[in-house]
Amino acid sequence: MPPLAAGNMNRTVEIGGLERNFIVHVPEAYTGTTRVPLVLDFHPLGGTGAQEQSGSGYQRIADEEGFLIAFADGIDNAWNIGPCCTSSRDVDDLEFAKAMIESIAADGCVDRTRLYAVGFSMGGGMSHYLACNAADVFAAVAPAAFDLLIPEEMPCAPARPISVLAFRGTNDTTVPFAGGLGPSGRITFLGAQASFERWAELDGCAAPPTSEGDCTYYSECEGGTQVGLCVAQGGGHATGDANLGWEFLSKFTLP
Repeated sequence: MPPLAAGNMNRTVEIGGLERNFIVHVPEAYTGTTRVPLVLDFHPLGGTGAQEQSGSGYQRIADEEGFLIAFADGIDNAWNIGPCCTSSRDVDDLEFAKAMIESIAADGCVDRTRLYAVGFSMGGGMSHYLACNAADVFAAVAPAAFDLLIPEEMPCAPARPISVLAFRGTNDTTVPFAGGLGPSGRITFLGAQASFERWAELDGCAAPPTSEGDCTYYSECEGGTQVGLCVAQGGGHATGDANLGWEFLSKFTLP
């Protein structure tokens, strides 16, 4: 792999016999001499890494803060996180996420205690999925416009407490705020509030949650983690607030 230079770089890794593609964005402030955070940013169903790069808002923050960020392409423009939506049920997106990290860290100065995942819609679902299945790799996640699925469809047993901040809109017609069957008829959502409470349970959060603006937080959770839910009243299927997302993510490191 070539060394990391400022700008965009297209990369591939092979997972399960499939060539997987992703974009690495390197900010001008990156020097390669100081370890920096790495964010994986996942696109929605039907999207691409390039579309997520231009629409999520996190690249601008990466340029301002000097961290590395990657935008992956899903097989069938989807992520294999439950009964939906890749046509092949053998797609291993967990290993793909880990392989992206290894590829970037092989010649990039990555702080492995500050790896984060974000995403919009099904990309947010991928962030939840990584929190459930790779909490030993990621320090925190910030999914937008997606909730946990019911346990039968997306088992969630994180290896350690992990910080999660979710962004949701009450009038989301794609991912119903109250939960239930999604429009595809193939997946069943826990709902925004139930997912918030489930993460609080998984993280062993104590004390009642507190509110700050549109967000509610459990701030006293095991391992110094926090769980938050930011709700846009009347809001639809939207990407969430990248500035607030990064402000939350950047507080946490792997133990």
